[in-house]
Amino acid sequence: MNAGKQEIQIKRVSSKKRSRVSLQTHLTPARKKRGGGTCLQQCPRNRKLSSIMAQIQPAEYCSSSEDLFGDYDSLLEGSSFLAKLDDAEQSERQRDVQTSPHIVAVDQQDFRTLGLAEEAVWTWSGEDNLTDSILNGLGDEPFEDMPSSQVQFQEQVDEHVKRSRLQDGGKTSTPSRDTEGTAEAGTDRNMDDKTKRRSKARRSVTDKLKRTMLGNAAAPSNLSRTVVLKEAVVSEEMSVAMQAMETVSAETPDLGPFYGLPSKVKDLMHKLRGIQKLYDWQETCLNLDCVQQRKNLIYSLPTSGGKTLVAEILVLRELLCRKKDCLFILPYISLVQEKVRGLASFGLELDFTVEEYAGSKGKFPPVRRRNTSSLYIATIEKAHSLVNSLIESGRLENLGLLVVDELHMLGDGSRGAVIEMTLAKVLYMSRNTQIIGMSATLGNIRDLQTFLKAENYTNDFRPVELKEYVKLNDTIYEVDPKEEDCFKFSRLLNFKYSSAMQKIDPDHIIALVTEVIPTHSCLVFCPTKKNCENVAGMICKYLKEDFLRHKEAEKAVLLRELRDSGNGSLCPVFRRTVPYGLAYHHSGLTTEERKLVEEAYSNGVLCLLTCTSTLAAGINLPARRVILRSPYVATDFLKRSQYKQMVGRAGRAGIDTVGESVLILQDKDRNMAQTLVCAPMENCYSNLLHDEGKGVLSLILSLIGLNITTSSEQLRDFLKGTLLFVQQTQLCVGRSLWEVVTQCVDLLKEKELITVTSDSQGQTLQVTKLGRATYKGSVDLTYSDLLYRDLCRGLEGLLLNSYLHLVYLVTPYDMISQVKPDWMIYFRQSVTMAVVSRMYLALVLFSLLKETNLWSVADRFQLSRGFIQTLLSSSSAFCSCVLHFTEELEELWPFKALLTELTRRLSYCVKAELIPLMEVAGVMESRAKQLYTAGYKTLTHLANADPALLSRTVENLYRKQADQIVASAKMLVNEKAAALQEEVDELLMTPLDLPQL
Repeated sequence: MNAGKQEIQIKRVSSKKRSRVSLQTHLTPARKKRGGGTCLQQCPRNRKLSSIMAQIQPAEYCSSSEDLFGDYDSLLEGSSFLAKLDDAEQSERQRDVQTSPHIVAVDQQDFRTLGLAEEAVWTWSGEDNLTDSILNGLGDEPFEDMPSSQVQFQEQVDEHVKRSRLQDGGKTSTPSRDTEGTAEAGTDRNMDDKTKRRSKARRSVTDKLKRTMLGNAAAPSNLSRTVVLKEAVVSEEMSVAMQAMETVSAETPDLGPFYGLPSKVKDLMHKLRGIQKLYDWQETCLNLDCVQQRKNLIYSLPTSGGKTLVAEILVLRELLCRKKDCLFILPYISLVQEKVRGLASFGLELDFTVEEYAGSKGKFPPVRRRNTSSLYIATIEKAHSLVNSLIESGRLENLGLLVVDELHMLGDGSRGAVIEMTLAKVLYMSRNTQIIGMSATLGNIRDLQTFLKAENYTNDFRPVELKEYVKLNDTIYEVDPKEEDCFKFSRLLNFKYSSAMQKIDPDHIIALVTEVIPTHSCLVFCPTKKNCENVAGMICKYLKEDFLRHKEAEKAVLLRELRDSGNGSLCPVFRRTVPYGLAYHHSGLTTEERKLVEEAYSNGVLCLLTCTSTLAAGINLPARRVILRSPYVATDFLKRSQYKQMVGRAGRAGIDTVGESVLILQDKDRNMAQTLVCAPMENCYSNLLHDEGKGVLSLILSLIGLNITTSSEQLRDFLKGTLLFVQQTQLCVGRSLWEVVTQCVDLLKEKELITVTSDSQGQTLQVTKLGRATYKGSVDLTYSDLLYRDLCRGLEGLLLNSYLHLVYLVTPYDMISQVKPDWMIYFRQSVTMAVVSRMYLALVLFSLLKETNLWSVADRFQLSRGFIQTLLSSSSAFCSCVLHFTEELEELWPFKALLTELTRRLSYCVKAELIPLMEVAGVMESRAKQLYTAGYKTLTHLANADPALLSRTVENLYRKQADQIVASAKMLVNEKAAALQEEVDELLMTPLDLPQL
């Protein structure tokens, strides 16, 4: 080793044997395989291997008087390796004595005098290398009678010497050392010293190897007289130590063979995900130099290429190896909850915490955990608030990795602006946080690379081949960019239509779907929600009765679950379509209905879904064939990125060998469609200036509030690290970016959100109390002053005889435009329309809190149940924002206690006894009722439940779902316990500012 002196303690903790072959698998990165490259970074000095060994559980101690080896002792009777080493050492010493009279004989330590109690610790330093002569004395003959563990050790030593020879130009592997004598001491003395040191070097490895072997033999074990122990003298830990000394780096600790992770992670991937081998591109990506060196990375692949798994492995590396926290940003609440459920089991097995930051969930700042790392899984908005709180509490440096899924959403309006703000703050404030972005292919990926200071990895891999088609009239054309008009004739539709069918189905959707269902699955994307329901009903009219008999029992169960989720109410469209294996999927469904439909489709109970474009972006539901009913979303022509997302759902890995997409066109859309299917991907642009610069205003306000910047010059310096700065020539037309900054500062001052003071040092920017409340509550700047006035006015006559007044105050302003009140409810009261609309929504929420039956409330107010579900979700999130807003303003102190409970009620909107069960990710109201009825009434009940018993007790609960529920409950209990322990520790801690004499 050239990394300096190291002291590595090897502690025998396991007696289990593993063959040399098992140390390397097809999953082992190339740089870790024998002869496969070198370590990217030098090993850290004085690094103990105790942390590396911590993943192996120690064996139970047995009696020290027990005969560990039975009739065989590989140390004293079968140690052919030691005998050869001793013989070679003796021969070398005799030769040295004959050739140099100055060599002083070195006392040989009697092997038999070594006690078994000697500590099994050996130290490998730069001075303790084998000389070539001793190795030559061993010869090249095979050690046929040696145990495999000793053969492995010998091979590793040989490998080490070969590397040393190469480094020293073929000279002796013993490194040069500083002489202790002076030039005046003479040549004889120098020769004498060198000889002693050579003898010491020869003796070093032999003696230390003996001590280690003896210590390992003396280590207690829970196994006695077994064949396994015969070859366990030189334990597996020594092999790991040899490898670790060359591969462990302070920046990227390597704890095992599964891409730097313990084998346990590989086993969990197989057990929980069914993943045995990674795709070639995934292996390549994980072994990129920039990944190993923890540089920022953007990687782009088609939909369903397996991007997320790479991110998860990198997250686990950060959590387990570097013991740092991670933030995983996903675009939708449903995706956050799905990821929390999926990773909770990993957290329990590998001892890290999974925390959900979505809707009203999430603690700011997060609980500080001393002994475990945290994985925060957050929506875009919650991630921004989380980063703000970490900066404010001085804990951003502990965030080791930030992963952004769907990075191309940087170009998606106000949400894109929030992503950009989050990333810009992390880039500016933390040099140790690695950023990984997953994205669809973009036309201007270099802009994003410049912004994130990242490298790019792109691959066109798809696990299943995708064939794209378009349909014009009754002809199918294959999409082929090589053709002049992008379309190549494929076939004619072969389906007999009656005149009546032709009128009802002029686009031949029935012909296209019946070619694949019910044997295979199919998705039909429709331009509107109403069209989804109509198309599903139309297809059912012309399906044969055979469809009714396909999985008839499972479909009956699904209908019963849908009815239970609606408290006895069932959508009439579902009542008609589900028996045929069809359903629709759009935002008009409740969360629970969507979940039931998705699970039924994934399990093959449903073979066809008619859906809107949101399904392509939010959920991974692949199909054999994807049909695009029209090249429009509502009245807008499809974007290239939307089209690729939809058709990307075609092809089910492990099930189909090919996936197909069919875009249905009218003659008038043919030319635009050619551009759609063959044009390059759109560019992604910054949205900080979107909607009259709301993004820049919010960014500047939070920068001043967090004391990241306190002057206009510092603001300009910060903005140099944004995507807006990279693209300023395209986006800041007619004015410079600095003029934008000046205008924003003036506007914030005018809204009384910041103040500007002047002194000899220049102008200083400070946030006002209202400004602090605005950015900490993540309140839209458009509404912050209006919200403040409404809350202050509310204090003058706050009615607490019911929740109605409070509900009105936390009804989102941005949903007012989405409702048209029934004037009869107000008896034509003369008030402003905004107040009327907001009050109407408040009445909807109030009714929902009283009876919790979403269906009846939807019917009473003539609104879709999906809209009411969205209203409820938005209101709970906004209520959480208002709560944080009021916490920063002393005059609004009464709201803190009132809104805390209201936030909880709005988040779940169920009877009080079901709320603890609803906290578990994936548990909806109907499932909570089932669990409560079965006797699982608290979070602790669920955390201690047996998943097998739970799945048998609760109707229609699959074992996998039961496992996820129990794992999520355990994670929540651990999280709550850790938070309480944190409070206890803080109470018992001696104050740092305690007065001293």
